[in-house]
Amino acid sequence: MWIYIVRHAWGYDRDPSIWPDDTLRELTPEGKQRYEKMARLLADRGVVMDRIATSPYVRCRQTAEILAAQYASGIEIVDLEALAPGTDIEAVFRWTQSQNIDSVCWVGHAPDVSHLVTALVGRSGENIRFAKGAIAAIQLEDHILYGVGSLHWLVTAKVLGV
Repeated sequence: MWIYIVRHAWGYDRDPSIWPDDTLRELTPEGKQRYEKMARLLADRGVVMDRIATSPYVRCRQTAEILAAQYASGIEIVDLEALAPGTDIEAVFRWTQSQNIDSVCWVGHAPDVSHLVTALVGRSGENIRFAKGAIAAIQLEDHILYGVGSLHWLVTAKVLGV
């Protein structure tokens, strides 16, 4: 199984006068355009996702929609409360294991995305920096368990020239 872990794309800055409810804070128009380019490059390079699970926060949902739009097959997007800030890692693992699919993408927030990667590969999360829009690819042989994954790559928009 392949698990892709994504930090949401570039959103508006936190500002309680504009976004009193941070769950509703959106991606900026520039952030959307930049992530569309990145998502297109990933799809063109063979990144395949059977399903996308996302934090229910608007900026994560928008990131998931941009990813899904790159595939003609119409990837299902599932809002998963366990991916909200303060991610419930075990709930994310259980949900994913129940899906019976070959690849999944989790869209979430920093620092939780770093914690998800390190939970799967068994390293300290303090050493992994996830820029906005970054994506990691982890391969698992069988069940989703702590420390059993292999990190194949982690890429940022800057690395892809976006």
